[in-house]
Amino acid sequence: MPKSKRILVLNSGSSSLKFQLFDMPEASVLAQGQVEKIGLTLAELNVSFRAEQCTEQRHAADHQQALSWMMEVLQGTAGVIKNVQDIDAVGHRIVHGGLKFYETTLIDSSVLEAIHALSPLAPLHNPANAQGIEVAKNLFPDAAQVAVFDTAFYHNLPKKAQQWAINPEFATQHQLRVFGFHGISHEFVAQKTLNHLQNPKAKVINLHLGNGCSATALEAGQPVDHSMGFGPLTGLVMGTRSGDIDPAVIFYLIEQKGMSAAAVKELLTKNSGMLGLTGHSDLRDIEAMALAGSPEAQEALTLNAYRIQKYIGAYTAALGGLDALVFTAGIGENNAAMRARICADLSFFGIVLDEKLNAERSADLRNIAAPQSRIPILVVPTNEELAIAQKTYRLLGE
Repeated sequence: MPKSKRILVLNSGSSSLKFQLFDMPEASVLAQGQVEKIGLTLAELNVSFRAEQCTEQRHAADHQQALSWMMEVLQGTAGVIKNVQDIDAVGHRIVHGGLKFYETTLIDSSVLEAIHALSPLAPLHNPANAQGIEVAKNLFPDAAQVAVFDTAFYHNLPKKAQQWAINPEFATQHQLRVFGFHGISHEFVAQKTLNHLQNPKAKVINLHLGNGCSATALEAGQPVDHSMGFGPLTGLVMGTRSGDIDPAVIFYLIEQKGMSAAAVKELLTKNSGMLGLTGHSDLRDIEAMALAGSPEAQEALTLNAYRIQKYIGAYTAALGGLDALVFTAGIGENNAAMRARICADLSFFGIVLDEKLNAERSADLRNIAAPQSRIPILVVPTNEELAIAQKTYRLLGE
């Protein structure tokens, strides 16, 4: 019988810490939650356990205090563990593995140093991920620390999809290629989709739509193309990121308008996307504005959906056909209006949405295509934390 292990999964952001505690291999969730507003005047901790909910507020100056606070609640109010020795392993989501990391990896000092060194490739993510590792190593000295990389899924992306039209030697020297992101989610959802379709060779387009958004074309569960690239800025319109933009705009702003490279980076990563178009990054707020008659919100939603439609068309061509269109992540799973916008006018591809099925809410995998649709339209819940726990468990062995 496989040996049971308690695996804590951490997803560290610059001012947040998401976590889930699993009993593996049963994959039962003992507790889950997040600490938000770390480093601000008042942080907030939310924990769910045994169908109960705990919310607390206090000052958490850094991730060390946030993680210690989380452990207090898990040991005290939740009572799901007795002490830090109950944690067998900590699985960390690491956004960028560069060319060095493309498998689940046991973390030692050299691995942590390499993750730090990759920070210029993912400056919004890797530093926070590395900080989460450092804090967890101190708090759980006896637990195995394991890194699961978002970019790993795209390591073997076909060369024609990973390469740009620049000198190959120069590109190799400077690690310039499509790395891809949201890979943990896309891989998890791809496997669920293949199991549902009972077609191991299916051609599928995954739409991971949240505050960050990406599209992946897959055949037989393996990526054929992906909308993000060297960094997580390109592709679809996102909450605060611009998505695809002509590089000439960047040169123009720097050379002709006197903006610094840092200011342009700030503009495109933190002040663009839906925030730049409407003043709001949360799609729920923008949907409400659109319903209230805001032309800016309506136009932004149309632009957002149009960009996704273009990728659906391109990836259907790249795949040479399509067996399923998949929606996942926060917006993809929960925003019926956005799914309807995206699927509108795609009957040419055999994609026809059923309005009633689309409007229904469910936590289960479901097909929302109309009877006449040639292509299934699936809503497939993602679970990156479970995927990380599964990969961590497999690495440590049974």
